[in-house]
Amino acid sequence: MTASPPVLDSSTVLLVGTDDWLTQFATTLEKRTDASVQHVRTKTEAIDTIRTRPTDCLISEYALDETTGLDLLREIREETTALPVILGTTAGSEAIASEAIEAGVTDYIALSDPPAQMTDELIERTERAIRAAQRSATQRDRARQFDAIFNDSRTATWVLDPDGALARVNETAREMVDEDIDTIVGEPFWALPWWSQADAPNTDVHQLVEKALDGSFGKAVVPQPPDVDEPRVIDLSVRPVENERGDLVSIVVEGVDITERVDLERNLRESEELHRVTLNNMTDTVLITDEAGEYTYVCPNVHFIFGYTVDEIRNLGTIDDLLGDDLFDREELAEDGVLKNIETTATDKAGREHTLLVNVREVSIQDGTLLFSCRDITKRKQREEALATLHETARDFLYAETHQEIAQHVVDDTPNVLTLDASAVYLFDGEANNLRPAAHSATMTKLNGPLPTVHADGETLPSYSFVEDEALFFDDVHDADRLDNRATDLRTAAYIPLGNHGVFVAGSNQVGAFDEVTRELADLLAATAEAALDRVTRESRLREQDRTLQTQNEQLTALNRINETIREIDQALVQAETREEIDHTVCELLTADDRFRFAWIGTIDPTTDTLEPRAWAGTEQGYLDSQSFAVQASGAEPAGQTAATGEVTMVTNVAAGLRDEAWRKDALSRDYLSVLSIPLVYNDLTHGVLTVYAPTQDAFDETAKAVLGELGETIASALSAIERKNALLTTSMTRVEFTIEDPKFVLSRLAQDAECTLSYQGGVQQSTEGSYVFVTVEDRAVTDVADAASQLVGIDDVQQISADGEGGVLRLRLTQPFLALELADHGAVFREATADPTTTTLVIDIPDSIDVRTITQLVRETFAGAELRAKQTLDQTAEHNLYSKFLDSVTERQLEVIQTAYYSGFFESPRESTGEDVAEALGISPPAFYQHARTVQRKLFAALFEENNLPVAAQAETVQ
Repeated sequence: MTASPPVLDSSTVLLVGTDDWLTQFATTLEKRTDASVQHVRTKTEAIDTIRTRPTDCLISEYALDETTGLDLLREIREETTALPVILGTTAGSEAIASEAIEAGVTDYIALSDPPAQMTDELIERTERAIRAAQRSATQRDRARQFDAIFNDSRTATWVLDPDGALARVNETAREMVDEDIDTIVGEPFWALPWWSQADAPNTDVHQLVEKALDGSFGKAVVPQPPDVDEPRVIDLSVRPVENERGDLVSIVVEGVDITERVDLERNLRESEELHRVTLNNMTDTVLITDEAGEYTYVCPNVHFIFGYTVDEIRNLGTIDDLLGDDLFDREELAEDGVLKNIETTATDKAGREHTLLVNVREVSIQDGTLLFSCRDITKRKQREEALATLHETARDFLYAETHQEIAQHVVDDTPNVLTLDASAVYLFDGEANNLRPAAHSATMTKLNGPLPTVHADGETLPSYSFVEDEALFFDDVHDADRLDNRATDLRTAAYIPLGNHGVFVAGSNQVGAFDEVTRELADLLAATAEAALDRVTRESRLREQDRTLQTQNEQLTALNRINETIREIDQALVQAETREEIDHTVCELLTADDRFRFAWIGTIDPTTDTLEPRAWAGTEQGYLDSQSFAVQASGAEPAGQTAATGEVTMVTNVAAGLRDEAWRKDALSRDYLSVLSIPLVYNDLTHGVLTVYAPTQDAFDETAKAVLGELGETIASALSAIERKNALLTTSMTRVEFTIEDPKFVLSRLAQDAECTLSYQGGVQQSTEGSYVFVTVEDRAVTDVADAASQLVGIDDVQQISADGEGGVLRLRLTQPFLALELADHGAVFREATADPTTTTLVIDIPDSIDVRTITQLVRETFAGAELRAKQTLDQTAEHNLYSKFLDSVTERQLEVIQTAYYSGFFESPRESTGEDVAEALGISPPAFYQHARTVQRKLFAALFEENNLPVAAQAETVQ
């Protein structure tokens, strides 16, 4: 132990304050010296002690109860300047130092090191302060006898006159400037080149001197001006010197070059600040212990990981209490010197567990031998575990087949990935434009209540995130304007869009539960779910496409089978000779395979308004006898509905509505599970109804309906052709005569307008331009009738064929089909028509194969006021055969030419029209007309002679 300084042994030291370093210093003084140590806590106690007891030195901390050491210093200096006062602080600054010096502090100590390390320095400074005080006293006693001694080479000394002017300087002060000292003697001290630039006195020095002039001690740290070579920092001490009478006789100024100390202190402060900032901002925590685990150093940032303050860490006990026992092998550490990346767990002040990586190193610092560097890898560990779970989740997604399964997987795995228990997934319903909650955790329901379906209009948080395709993160979702449920207990919340599929929602009832890692993991989970949803959507579309293709293939196969059947039916229709053959062939071919179970064709009976079967094939099982087949638009058997509406009737499931319609029960009992009924209509002429029954539901679709509907038209066309053929071949027919008064008939309207008599005696030419008919005019000039005809909308063109005074022949081109063509489609022949201004008579020949009632109904439906006047039976065997044979031999063009020539009077004698006139009317050349005429004449004679079996050669022999 250092020998006790004699000065301290006989001194009384007063310590003021409560800081630990004062207590430790008092203990040290009492142990190492014989000084009398007094320790008070407050300023008041210190003043009382000074006034009542002799004190050689006062040492105070800066921070006192309700005041500061500076205030104490100032009050002391108001009473005495002889008492040495030392001000110490653990948080010093230049400003405090400056104020302390200004207040007259004897010494200012910044406690930068632990008190134990500064004990010697504190004792030395205390002794120095006491010695300085004693020396000052001695110098004051001797000031009256000799000048101040200023030959200390370490101190620059200046002696000033009582007015503050320079009187003398020592050698040390001379060396500080390059000026000739003799030239500046007598100048004011504050304007001397040691401190001031030209015309710029140093105010600090001036105030210091003024203070001394007033009899006060002064001290200041003064930097030299920058124009001085190697400027220095001088610690100036100013003391007034008085004579026995107390009069000021001189001022002694001492200056100590503290440049190196100032630089050292500045560097030390900068180093300390850098060290402090570095340690406080490091995420790693450094701890130093001795071999027993007792802390010798605790990093200031220890709260970053453990949540404890430095003192709390020390109070916990040893390092083992913090990091656990058996953290490392001491022998292994002794061998390697350092052990790295030791993974362990520790619990912080809040009870949260942290995963740490600890490096342990052997050191020798401040009685410490082991240095522990702790890095918190909790988030990294959580992320690794979350990524592992996310990997498992992605693998589970591979086996999910529906969006619902994926949504449930997301909710189930959210606690392991994000450590959040509240989660939900909304899936988008494109048809309703809604987001519906597809999956949610129990915690989400507990915190938020039942999740409602959200309209995708961007007004709520899930909707806005989905519509704007924007991820939303809230430290407190209650701050969000679009929050619709203000009663929710959710605080932290995230809304992340899942592409076009929906929105992922996760949250917590804690504010600020999301950090950067959690946000990143939430984005990854959402992205993984979105990819899985995309995959399921693609696979679903592919499956749907496969099903569609399979359905289309099945439909195509069925359609091919139907088309094959239709081709067979078409071939049979071409070869059929009778109506009955067509009916039976169609039914048999439709039921030839197992696709259709039963088919039949029925005819409407107008007297009973029912459908009467005329042909059938397949498994009938008495079905036709079990039904009446009433012609009704609704509630009837499909055949009756089609007969009533004229439209195709399709029943895809007979079992549906079983209790509503009686026919369904009978149909089901015969395994008729679907029905298609088709009208047989051609050119508005109904030939009955074809009905087909299948043994399976949905046997008929729209394609089959359309194809079989066209088949119905084909069958009706074939039946019409058979009727026309029969009409041409029959030799027995019924001639009926009608009178009409309907101006809709073009000849009736023309006869009224022209006030003439018109007659039509057959001959209709059909072309792409319209229908041409020849009419004979009586009782009126042909030109007048032609003018009247040209005014009618129903007549497109009028051509005069011949004229003979009050009559002639006109060829009319009609805009609408002529009645003769419609009758021909029904198998009847429009024989003639006679129209005058008051009435019109129609003569129609109906073959025996055609029901007269059908033609009668047609005429009555076509013209209002039609009345049957006459009806007779005709037998035209020879005439019909000759006429048919002749018509079969000529072309339509040849027939047009010969009709035009006939009605033009070309065959009259004398001729009413020449061949050139007829050719001009027809728009052909005269040679072409004569060629057509001779050809038709030859064919007519050939038909006549061949019909009577009179070859030319045979007739020649007879003549001879």
